[in-house]
Amino acid sequence: MKKVIYLGGISLTNNTNNVEEKIRLIDLLMIAIGCAAYAFALVTFNIANQLAEGGITGVTLILKGLFNFNPAYSTILINIPLILFGYRLLGRRTIIYTLYGTLMLSAFLWIWQRVPLSIDLHHDLFLAAMAAGITGGAGSGLLYRFGGTTGGTDVIARIFERFRGIPMGQTLLWLDVLVLFISLIYIDIRHMAYTLLYSYVFSRLVNFILSGTYAAKGVLIVSSKSQEIVDQVMTVLQRGVSILHGEGGYSHKDRPMLYVVVSPSELHDLQMIVGELDKNAFMTIFDVNEAIGEGFTYARPSHNIFKHVG
Repeated sequence: MKKVIYLGGISLTNNTNNVEEKIRLIDLLMIAIGCAAYAFALVTFNIANQLAEGGITGVTLILKGLFNFNPAYSTILINIPLILFGYRLLGRRTIIYTLYGTLMLSAFLWIWQRVPLSIDLHHDLFLAAMAAGITGGAGSGLLYRFGGTTGGTDVIARIFERFRGIPMGQTLLWLDVLVLFISLIYIDIRHMAYTLLYSYVFSRLVNFILSGTYAAKGVLIVSSKSQEIVDQVMTVLQRGVSILHGEGGYSHKDRPMLYVVVSPSELHDLQMIVGELDKNAFMTIFDVNEAIGEGFTYARPSHNIFKHVG
């Protein structure tokens, strides 16, 4: 079978398998924007205030601190060989996106170093760490959300996972720790402390963007009046309800469980509906990182109360 990869109106084919991978222009645009924000943070906040970084980007900052080697060039010189070396360990689209992300990061590092723009933080490392974490984390989160990467550490981690059986997450963590430790060659303990603050804020922003910006609440309901609750939720809240078939652990009787996803502002209304219909109902409420579908990422169907029903 033939694999087809679309780039605008261009298709790239591969006869090795039947998996289709699409190269979307929106992905390339968002990866470029993410790289621009990440590079801006590195130049304006990290480099300007001697804040280190983990991974391959951290290595480029070490070379900058010790030998004044431009990160725009070292990013390419270090990453490209690693990416090409691990070509067979990555999918076709991953390779394209990673190469593209690396080139975009390098280009924007070069651009931001030549733009006559500086943000005066009055030598406040706390503000610098926060600004770097927020700006860089937002850029990297956007980059990762649309399938891009900018570093060769992913390739190294994949190699260790394949040939040594070491999980990727563990390898990536230790590589970051190693690079940060080596960074003490050119920065002092005080700057390293603020680098750790930057890393925390950075990771929180990345996780927030990757987990989705439309949070919701998931609710499991066990009640003897399941159908009444279903009718009220669908009528009053206009939310869909899934009926799951469960079994009581003690009685071994069939018990329907209702699964509902609502926005945080609707949670109280749902609790009121269940409480009024069945005071003995059991409810479990949990966070939903991202809700996609009708009523969340696009409009719910309109219900005209004056519509004539024949």
